[in-house]
Amino acid sequence: MTKIHQETYGSGKPLVLVHGWAMHTGIWRGFAKQLAQYYRVTCIDLPGHGQSEPLRPFELDQICEVLAHNVSDEPAVWLGWSLGATVALDIARRFPKRCSALILMTGNPHFTQVNVDDGSRQWPGMKTALLDSFAENLQENCQATLLRFLSLQVNGLQGYKPLMKELKTVIAQYPAPDDATLQGGLSILKNADLRPALVDLSMPVLAIFGAKDALVPVAVAEFMQQLAPNMRIKIIDKAGHAPFLSHPNEVVALMTDFIEHHV
Repeated sequence: MTKIHQETYGSGKPLVLVHGWAMHTGIWRGFAKQLAQYYRVTCIDLPGHGQSEPLRPFELDQICEVLAHNVSDEPAVWLGWSLGATVALDIARRFPKRCSALILMTGNPHFTQVNVDDGSRQWPGMKTALLDSFAENLQENCQATLLRFLSLQVNGLQGYKPLMKELKTVIAQYPAPDDATLQGGLSILKNADLRPALVDLSMPVLAIFGAKDALVPVAVAEFMQQLAPNMRIKIIDKAGHAPFLSHPNEVVALMTDFIEHHV
């Protein structure tokens, strides 16, 4: 069984935090310790990221199986960010008894643009060509490609420089995932379609978006609400793709309100 690195802080209702593409638990630590004033927060490294062992193949079904067998089987609130939101949504679909509630942070059940309503509208998402360029550039210059991806997460925000510095410092704590893992993550973002899963969920769901997100268009919130009318949507006006870094107090307040009133 693939070994998964976990870090747990605090006590109380259990929360599980799943990071995004090419990241690791270090990205959560400050935010997790803030949440730990109220809950028992477990941060996990996805397979092949940070201190977790790699997984072959790095595919969504296999990732969810590994996490389900490594993380405590008690019902928890699962919070996924970006790629982690895709993973958490699939965990909730496949292992609903493990998930008391779901929080999707700047996540998109279909990460790329696609036609809907017989082509009359487009599902808001990242352009497939941009994801393809990331995949190609990884093979030529992995470090530069990762830095470009990081910059997209905070570009145009107030406090861009310190946020970018924090991201660079965190990601440098451990070696980058290997090429197969990084390419596998991009393939999940490009190909996974969890919109049917969102429709079928029975547990409470909160989706948090940044109005200035360059990777997940805030317009997707309306489309997701149509699929899941009971889902709670919160948009942070001045946030980008990583609101837990740029607006941690606001995110904690949204989460605690959701958990205390709906879980």
